[in-house]
Amino acid sequence: MNDIDAWVWWLVGAAALGIPLVVTAMPEFGMLAVGAIAAAVVAALGFDAVAQVLAFLVVSVALIAVVRPIAARHRHQRPELASGVDALKGKQAVVLERVDGSGGRIKLAGEVWSARALDAGSTYEVGQKVDVVDIEGATAIVL
Repeated sequence: MNDIDAWVWWLVGAAALGIPLVVTAMPEFGMLAVGAIAAAVVAALGFDAVAQVLAFLVVSVALIAVVRPIAARHRHQRPELASGVDALKGKQAVVLERVDGSGGRIKLAGEVWSARALDAGSTYEVGQKVDVVDIEGATAIVL
């Protein structure tokens, strides 16, 4: 196999590693594909098979060792932007109809919500501001 064939085979290997990357969404295959591209560059520069394999191994292992822990750390972080019901927790609302342990109405984020007091003994009168502690179904739990 001459030098041109070697770098072409490395590129074919990189493309072949790209297929399971797309199918399985495992980023490790992409890192191995980048290692194969590095080996193709080394082969195109005229280095022997040992140097090509070393380039593949060094680049692939370095990417897996560096990128994989960073990706895993980001995968387990909560999104910074809360949306939906989670975005309403902690917001202030205005009481429209008296709110107690059995029910009432509030205006929350421009919409009218049914609400009940977190503490069954507490009551909130019309016009009073309350904090939304939780959302249970379509009912805001207020404090």
